[in-house]
Amino acid sequence: MDAAVHSLTLSDVLAEHARSRPQATAVVDGEVRLTYPELHERVGRLAAALAERGVGAGERVLWLGRNSHAVLELLLACSRLGAVCCPANWRQTTDELRFVVEDLRPRVVVWERSEAAQPLADAGWIEAGRDYEDFLAGGSPRGFPDVDDAEPVLALYTAAFDGRPNAALLSSAALVAHSTSLLVVRQMEPDFAFLASGPLFHVGTMMFCLATFQIGGKNVFMPAFDAEELCRLVDAEKVTQAFLFGQMIDSVVAANAGGKYDLSSLRFVSHSPEWDAMITVDDSPWCRSKMGGYGQTEVGGMLTFLGLAQGGTGFAGRPSPLVQVRILGPDGAELPPGEVGEICARGKTLFSGYFARPELNARKFAYGWHHTGDLGRREPDGTITFIGPRLRMIKSGNENVYPAEVERALKTHPAVADAAVIGVPDQTWHQAVKAIVALKEGARATAEEIAGHVRGQIAAYKRPRHVVFVDAIPKKGFTPDYDALDAAHGGGNYPGS
Repeated sequence: MDAAVHSLTLSDVLAEHARSRPQATAVVDGEVRLTYPELHERVGRLAAALAERGVGAGERVLWLGRNSHAVLELLLACSRLGAVCCPANWRQTTDELRFVVEDLRPRVVVWERSEAAQPLADAGWIEAGRDYEDFLAGGSPRGFPDVDDAEPVLALYTAAFDGRPNAALLSSAALVAHSTSLLVVRQMEPDFAFLASGPLFHVGTMMFCLATFQIGGKNVFMPAFDAEELCRLVDAEKVTQAFLFGQMIDSVVAANAGGKYDLSSLRFVSHSPEWDAMITVDDSPWCRSKMGGYGQTEVGGMLTFLGLAQGGTGFAGRPSPLVQVRILGPDGAELPPGEVGEICARGKTLFSGYFARPELNARKFAYGWHHTGDLGRREPDGTITFIGPRLRMIKSGNENVYPAEVERALKTHPAVADAAVIGVPDQTWHQAVKAIVALKEGARATAEEIAGHVRGQIAAYKRPRHVVFVDAIPKKGFTPDYDALDAAHGGGNYPGS
């Protein structure tokens, strides 16, 4: 039987929506409003234009910019071509973006002007805005060979748990499967409207964007979070869901203190009396008690859902119906309930591996399971509890910061002999980065000099807010003794703690 009979790519979903939802609004982005047929026509032109630039099966297309409907268009065009679209973290420094460009080796880069984003080559770089529109308009829609939905279509760079970021590759099949699970748990309907108020290079925003697309809803894009603009868009577009967390919600409450905007269409988790009075507190499984569950980029977003475990004892809920979860020991054997081991998974929503990382992929897929790198346990009632990263991670705001990356930057200072990084409680950001530094014998440096040294090497949210000096970094074998450092220097508030 022809394999195409069982295939469903993101491009196929768009083609079906264009036929079955001819009047439905697909995209709102500033003055841009597109129905599904209009989006389908634009994606056809974009795919043709990309193909003329040499984008074909397995090639990469990179987006360097803030949120835009162009991200969804590029992803759908890549789906039609069998290529891979990567929306990169535009908040990174020039050096960090250079690494992404050199690592991913994209055929085409669509970029938005910023202090950090600068063209590294003349060919293949298209500026967002007028140049992108002219490029798209120049494409002549035509047919392309069928694409297997198991082929990667989306690349999202994960945080640098081994000292450098890695591009996780997700296929159409995985993204469609995850979207289906999410829209069931969230009880999404075709009139669902999602506001992409968080960055699209984060799986938390992308997963809701794609689930909304999957159900034939409306995706509303804002370049970056702004509380006043969010209120206006929720009111004007009758937004159902937005990407929000604690500090963002507080900003929205302050911006709408006088009740200027009607936010009642927004169905969200309870947060505060002021917030609850402005919105409609959602009673779907996604928001019924606490929002979410356990997830990561490599599983398409969510691996487990709290909404599938009402009354369960595990803090992460129960697995998505399209995956299996096991708690494995170091030898790959499953551990009994109550014992802590590594959370491992397999199933329809999982990624295809990291781009150009064969050795890392072999480790991650050992024993036939994806090893998440996180510790957890199965409770007697079958639910899952997330304990924390097997490798130490800091959570600042909504950003993951891995000590290895910050430590590497610190150690390039000529006066630094050794350095370690911990997370300390922070009232605003949950955690702040704290650097513990040992200087070379006879060397001198101030805390300000050390913190300033990493500027330009790593993104602002990764830079140490606090720097202390010690004679030596305590070690466990060859690695810093983070428990001892936490105890001595006030570490805490780690994810899962």
